[in-house]
This record gives sequence, C-alpha cells and structure tokens, in this order.
Amino acid sequence: MLGRRIIFKGPREVGIEEFEVPDPGTGQILVKTLVTLISTGTELTMLSGKFPKGSFWDRITRYPLTPGYSNCGVVVKVGEGVKEFKVGDVVASRAPHADHAVIEAGKAVKVPDGVSEEEATFSTLAATVMNGVRRARIALGEAVVVLGAGLLGQLALQFARLSGGFPVVAVDLSERRLEIARRLGTTVALNPRRDDVEDEIRRLTEGRGADVVFEVTGNPKVIPWGLNLTKRQGRFIVLSSPRGLTTLDFHDQVNWPSKVIIGAHATSHPEFETPYNPWTRRRNTELFLRLLEAGLVNVKEMITDRYPWVEAEKVYMRLLDPEGERLNVLGVLLDFR
Repeated sequence: MLGRRIIFKGPREVGIEEFEVPDPGTGQILVKTLVTLISTGTELTMLSGKFPKGSFWDRITRYPLTPGYSNCGVVVKVGEGVKEFKVGDVVASRAPHADHAVIEAGKAVKVPDGVSEEEATFSTLAATVMNGVRRARIALGEAVVVLGAGLLGQLALQFARLSGGFPVVAVDLSERRLEIARRLGTTVALNPRRDDVEDEIRRLTEGRGADVVFEVTGNPKVIPWGLNLTKRQGRFIVLSSPRGLTTLDFHDQVNWPSKVIIGAHATSHPEFETPYNPWTRRRNTELFLRLLEAGLVNVKEMITDRYPWVEAEKVYMRLLDPEGERLNVLGVLLDFR
C-alpha cells in the first residue's frame, strides 16, 4: 500500500511524498492518521536550518526528514502478539505527519472515549512537560514562574498548578497567549513589554524570588534573566531546547546563591518503571489522557489553527514568517480525516 507523508527537503523546503507502507510486524500496529499537532519549537527549528554548527540540532537534522511526533490515529491492522489493541481503537502516539504509520504497540496509548482526537494529539508534548514538572519537585505553595506561554509553557502552567504551585506566573510577549493562560487558571500573567517582571516577582514572593522557574522560550539569552528571577537555592528548569550558547557568571548567578539548574529533555523519562520513579513516558501519557477526561486539564483553548494536512507547505511557511505572527499561534493541527 502507498501512503503519503510530509517531508522537509531542506531548510525552508516542505513537500509531500509517497512511500510504501509496510505491514505491521510482531508487536506492532498500523495506524491511519486522523489528526496531528505541529511542534512549533522542534519542527520549526529543524525546518529553519538556523542552529549552530556542531550543535545537537546540527547533528539530528539530516534532510530529507519526516517531521512530527504528535499523532492521533485509528488502528487498521494489528501485528502478531499484540493483545492490548484491536482494529478500530483510537490511539495517541509519536507517529509522524503521515497518513499511515507502523508503530510499536508499546509506544501507543488508547484514547479514552471522553477525549477528542484533537485533544489527544497533545499527548507527546504533555508527557514531556509532565516529566519536567516532576523533575522540578514543586511543593504546595511554592511560587512558580513559566517563561514562555507557548504550547509547552501553557501545559507547564497547568501541571504546576495541579502540583500545588501558588502563585503560578506566566511571562510572555504575546497578549493572546497570556489571555489564554489566564483562562486556563494562571494566577498572574506578565508581559515584559508592559510589566517590570523582576519587580512583580519580588512583590508576589515578598522579596524571596520564585521557588521554581521554567525556561520555555528556547532563547538562550533568556536563561541568565530567568536565573535572576529564581530565589536562593531555588530550581531553574530548562524545559525548552535552547538554540545556541548562553553566557553565565556561574559564581554570582549559580554557585553563590546555590541555585539548581535542571535539564528536562523528553529523553530523561525513565525507560522502565521502578519503585523510585514509575513515571515513564507511557504512564505520563496515560495520566494526561485521564486528566483530560476528568476535565482537570484543558487543551481545547490552546488550539488556534486547523488546516487540511495537504496544505502543509503553506502552513509551515506561515509559521516561519513573520516572527510577530508566530507569537499569536499555539496549537496548529493538521487534519488527515
């Protein structure tokens, strides 16, 4: 069977190509895609080609490449040995932007009846953010600041609040994103173009600074500023994937105030459940879907754009240019139905 998928041919070059869809092997399932979500951070970084030579981004970006890892689809074929899925099940997975994909059954999660296909596409990003929030070890009443209210930032704000963070503060340059954060339960929303963020954080925390600060902008220049917002012995969580070098005075900004910098890349999920950390990517995904079903997390408000997937080139070009327009975009869905 021939399928079709989106490819990045090179920097700023998007196309659609045909490919041979294999039958699922042992332990695999064949999924027909319903909806996918564009990761506006990772995917646009790889498509832009704008990253330092020799960096992680440079090593993993090899054109042509098939982008995407936030997929909701329906099972159309089951491989030998698969017991947990049957034809007709709707599943969330890390399959790419392709109309069909063969995936390992252990890397898919069944979507509950009370969760829509569009909501389920957020599962991959949600599991990553949930892992970062766990690594932050937020305690009841700790002040949390999230720098960047894009997709990851909006999820971090909601999970921080569920973990007991208070106040939970969103910081972003986009008023639209800040308004969405307010509707989703953020305590305070600040715009650096309008607000004195450092002064306001000191006021909210009675001069202490934030217990936890999440960096979710991807801008390496934001990191020193974010550390300044973090209290003595506070935790600074790098949840984004910054693109480029950061210059720090490690004595004055880290060592002397004894602050903790924590990386929170998706790969820091434990591979297997243990008594010390049972929260694998799969378990976080299952929990996220249950939280959606229970109405404790809201991603519907985060969906700003929907397109037929065959318009991919137009969609990606719009997201790349201009920067000002991208600030008003959050969840961009590609419809394969």
